[in-house]
Amino acid sequence: MAAIKAALCGLLLLLSTAGFGAVLPDNRVDLMQHSYQGGGVSIDGPALMLRTKIGTQVSVSGFYYVDTVSGASIDVVATASAYSETRIESRVGMDYLTGNSILSINYAQSDENDYNAKSLSFGVSHDTFGGMTTLSLNAGIGNDDIGRNGDASFSEQLRRYSYSLGITQVLSKRWISALNVDVDMEQGFLNNPYRSVRYRDPLAELGYGYQFEVYPETRNSFAVGLVNKFYLPYRAAVTFSLRHYNDSWDITGFDAELEYVHPLGERWVLDSHIRWYQQGEASFYADLFEFANQQNFMARDKELSDFNNLSVGLGASYRFASWAWWPAAKPELNIEWDYIRFNYNNFRNVTLIDTAVGAEPLYQLSANVYRVFFSVYF
Repeated sequence: MAAIKAALCGLLLLLSTAGFGAVLPDNRVDLMQHSYQGGGVSIDGPALMLRTKIGTQVSVSGFYYVDTVSGASIDVVATASAYSETRIESRVGMDYLTGNSILSINYAQSDENDYNAKSLSFGVSHDTFGGMTTLSLNAGIGNDDIGRNGDASFSEQLRRYSYSLGITQVLSKRWISALNVDVDMEQGFLNNPYRSVRYRDPLAELGYGYQFEVYPETRNSFAVGLVNKFYLPYRAAVTFSLRHYNDSWDITGFDAELEYVHPLGERWVLDSHIRWYQQGEASFYADLFEFANQQNFMARDKELSDFNNLSVGLGASYRFASWAWWPAAKPELNIEWDYIRFNYNNFRNVTLIDTAVGAEPLYQLSANVYRVFFSVYF
């Protein structure tokens, strides 16, 4: 819901400030609790974000996020025991306003007991044609250190490069359109050090055996997205988004999303959205290989398979009256819920062993995602 409301607020801001140049983000504090339940896995934890202006040209931000993961996905159930781990992510950033441009720099770090990631990104956003057109360019670089629990000798690295280009155009008093292009390049260890592929083995008890996945050491991806936002006469807004993705692993994806935001009175905002995603499999993916070491690269990650998902979401926010002891503050409570249904078209549920090898039922997954956060704008 935050993304939907941000879209609405951004639309209103652009329409009301067109011709006045770039604007720094609002001062705000967010405290959030999130939860994901699905596929035998639970993920939950708190998050804290702070953004504040320093003078009229500088805005600084900080973000702290905790994920506690527990349970066992179908991959883990098939080859290992359940686990529990905690991931901590922190970010700091700064925006600098100069004329009609905003220059940004951000640093992010994520730490787990077997994975550490660091990234640095730079961006520039420029308003032109009287504030009716916004051009943005971003570039980032990241470096990940990868380990494997229980194996002190295992140590790998991953290098990540990302670039994005966007253009946002005010087409009328009620319509904004944006075109975004993203290019990502990765080099290094790209697979999960715990995940395995399965292959036919008539001598094995189950009729198949397992070996570690082997991935290429490079992956390049390209995505283009189109977003149209419409402001309706009764202060509501509709957003329609399309995105196409393809990469050097022969994965092609497409998603479409429709969002609707509707204010009720002066304090309530309700929203809903629906999203469809479809992708094809990687060129080296198979649910079941014919024999061990069948080819140079082998994967059985269900996220590299042919699958689709449908998600629907609802949310509500309530803006409280201003506090007497802090008149400038605008407190707001947000509640969001998403339901996601995954259908895997060539990934099978191997936990059902009373079936022929390679003929197990196709796997399906349902997940619920909850977010509750309290925001203060000032």
